Amino acid sequence: QVQLVESGGGLVQAGGSLSLSCAASGRTFSFYTMGWFRQAPGKEREFVAAIGRSGVTTDYADSVKGRFTISRDNAKKTVYLQMNSLKPEDTAVYYCAAERDYDFVSRVKGQYDYWGQGTQVTVSS
Repeated sequence: QVQLVESGGGLVQAGGSLSLSCAASGRTFSFYTMGWFRQAPGKEREFVAAIGRSGVTTDYADSVKGRFTISRDNAKKTVYLQMNSLKPEDTAVYYCAAERDYDFVSRVKGQYDYWGQGTQVTVSS
């Protein structure tokens, strides 16, 4: 069983930056593909970014490409999301997720096996 705990959410002005972290339990973190998703009120949970097991392969939603950076530290069992140039439309609960079986990044929610509790990010205009 893997548990994921997000942290770093908060309130920030448009144009500002925020860093999110997701700490994982378990002994096999380095074998998980990791992703970030977000969900705004009344909307579906949507893909934000993903990173492969080694940290070499990354993928981003078009809406955040060039502004957000996903990274991981396998020794610390932690995945990060650096968010720059934030916009009000980035406001959402952000969730980290882990996929255990395939060494391939995915944008599909259903392919992830474990989820954190989420952390709120609010961007004011």
